[in-house]
Amino acid sequence: MRTLCASTLIGEFFVIGFAGLVAMQTSDLSAATVWTVSGIAMALCVLLCGFITRPGGVQLGWALQIGLIASGFVVPAMFFLGACFAGLWWASVHFGKKVDEAKARFAAETGPAAEAEPTA
Repeated sequence: MRTLCASTLIGEFFVIGFAGLVAMQTSDLSAATVWTVSGIAMALCVLLCGFITRPGGVQLGWALQIGLIASGFVVPAMFFLGACFAGLWWASVHFGKKVDEAKARFAAETGPAAEAEPTA
């Protein structure tokens, strides 16, 4: 799950940065305001990559998705992009858990003997 979620968050990092550039040119907000909000959101994306497997990590990711969709009030294209990333986030969490469960089942079935064998 961690790999899929981290990939989604890194994609969001770039989208937030580009949306900040657009917001600077098209909105009435000051550059300092735009980059403060964008910078916090971008930092949250990167930090959340390391905290996905900890308690509350997925919920914080959902809060980030809601914020990304809400940024559509400043940059209208973000309504669509935020919804796309929310879908990617759901898929990353949902299918990531399935992959983790499958890996755990495989490890339980093969046992410690398979781990001791070197792969060439």
